[in-house]
Amino acid sequence: MKKNNQSGKRILFASFPADGHFNPLTGIAMQLVALGYDVRWYTSNSYAPRLKKLQIPHYPFKKAIDVSDGDFDAVFPGRKKKTSSISKLKFDLVHAFILRAPEYYADILQIYRDFPFDLMVADAAFTGIPFVKDRMRIPVVAIGVFPLTASSKDLPPSGLGMTPSYSIAGKIRQAVLRAFTNRVLFNGPNKVMHRMLDDNGIRHQHESIFDLLLQKCDILLQSGSPGFEYSRSDMPSNIHFTGPLLPYSTGRQHEQWFDERLNQYKRVVLVTQGTVEKNIHKIIVPALEAFKNSQTLVVCTTGGSKTAELQKLYPQSNIIIEDFIPFNDVMPYADAYITNGGFGGVMMGIENNLPLVVAGLHEGKNEICARVGYFKLGINLKTEKPLPRQIRKAVDEVTTNPVYRKNVHALAGEFAQYQPAELCAAHITDLLQSTTPRKINVNLVTEKVY
Repeated sequence: MKKNNQSGKRILFASFPADGHFNPLTGIAMQLVALGYDVRWYTSNSYAPRLKKLQIPHYPFKKAIDVSDGDFDAVFPGRKKKTSSISKLKFDLVHAFILRAPEYYADILQIYRDFPFDLMVADAAFTGIPFVKDRMRIPVVAIGVFPLTASSKDLPPSGLGMTPSYSIAGKIRQAVLRAFTNRVLFNGPNKVMHRMLDDNGIRHQHESIFDLLLQKCDILLQSGSPGFEYSRSDMPSNIHFTGPLLPYSTGRQHEQWFDERLNQYKRVVLVTQGTVEKNIHKIIVPALEAFKNSQTLVVCTTGGSKTAELQKLYPQSNIIIEDFIPFNDVMPYADAYITNGGFGGVMMGIENNLPLVVAGLHEGKNEICARVGYFKLGINLKTEKPLPRQIRKAVDEVTTNPVYRKNVHALAGEFAQYQPAELCAAHITDLLQSTTPRKINVNLVTEKVY
């Protein structure tokens, strides 16, 4: 791709330290690099090797608490005591997100002295957004790496994994629930956020954490398409769908993974619970138990969690267990996809026309799984720990009932209409061209660590 005349523009990427927040932004970053922008990235040291491969300069967390290898339980010890999805979400909102914002800001002010960026691109959960937008007055593009959290008069509150009702009675009930969650259920995190914003001179209107970051950014580029989002009559004007944002790929040929057994079984099921979830007894073990010694081939990717142990426990010929298998190599052979509902994995499963069986509640996965069930792209088991019989029954349903494959195929066709990286780059270029460049005296901009 030829570079354009944007070579003088500087763009800082920033991301919360988790794969699901970092990976979807990589394709956008590389597209901007190809267009001639000076792109650099502020995030955890865990991503230094990946950024080195992409040849993107890296600014590591310094004042901000760093989370090594996505182990949030180790960094925030109180997190282990939170067992319900709501209590864990409230804890994460305060400790992993809200309280980190002033630390991000302190680091970014130091970065600006070395790299006076013209625009910041950040995942939609990066709580440094209001500081850059309001204190530094630099344009911000947020990237939606999970389903939309913006409140709507047509929908139930975000964060609870509820599906919408569009009847009059349903809308009334949803309005009551929205008020309850904002003023009672998430009152604690919201108060912490409002106090932090007040202490740092950032204006707000007592919005919830689910709305504030979306309102503070100039535009939100949302991964996915309207077909995977609930219908709302009050969609914010700064939100644009981009198609599925997946990790950057060089397109170079790699040694393709293949196993002869893929052609020897009538039904192939892919199982994964991502790289963050280390507890193999949540989905992996129940799925293997459900199909061991059956006529279904199970291909399991562990993300490196106890692979050797699982291979010893499940030596059956119809089970394949590996640390990692490129999804593009195995998904074309699969008939169903069992997952805990990571957004990127779900997007890729849909692209490959795979009916889904999802089981996830924490880290916002309840919202993703709810949409899978609502749009009949698969079955939402509504639990973190499904039983083998539940998994077996759900796989039987999604592989024999044609409605699931039909719906997935239709949404895959909708996805195919987008060119995500190019579309995002076009929005970013338009915003830069419509923004008056300004030089900031960072000595006049102070940070207050909360």
